[in-house]
Amino acid sequence: MDSESIRKTRVNERIRAREVRVIGSSGAQLGIMTPDAALKLAEEEGLDLVEVAPEAAPPVCRIMDFGKYRYQLNKKAQESRKKQKVIVIKEVKFRPKTDEHDYQFKKNNISRFISKSNKVKVSVMFRGREHQHREIGQRILERIRTELEEVAIVESSPRMEGPFLYMMMAPKR
Repeated sequence: MDSESIRKTRVNERIRAREVRVIGSSGAQLGIMTPDAALKLAEEEGLDLVEVAPEAAPPVCRIMDFGKYRYQLNKKAQESRKKQKVIVIKEVKFRPKTDEHDYQFKKNNISRFISKSNKVKVSVMFRGREHQHREIGQRILERIRTELEEVAIVESSPRMEGPFLYMMMAPKR
């Protein structure tokens, strides 16, 4: 037995119902019959009998070329993957004592990431006694928000999580 006939018997022989509703290769309904009779019809056309709706009463089977059907499904899946856009989240970290030049440099990085349609997680990290001055971190994030409001929107407002105060920014549509 070659692999083609083995594959066909696996597809064709999996149908366990007593009666099935059969749809022909042209799309016309051929009626309700036993799986053996439907299998004979499929073999006469040189095609496979594939169960397409096993939960229906009676189950629906279609006469088709199963290899071609699987090929078309794979092609559709590839096309849908091509059209998907991967969203990348970049992170830019500040400290409460970040100097003005460093601030400007990091702000420019944020705007560059956003111009490339990436989301940006802007975070301020606190250590030790810096935790007592969270308002400094709030001011940094507020300044970023106002300076970049032409190109970005704030997706999630600033919030504390452990030693980090962060917010998410996304490109404007």
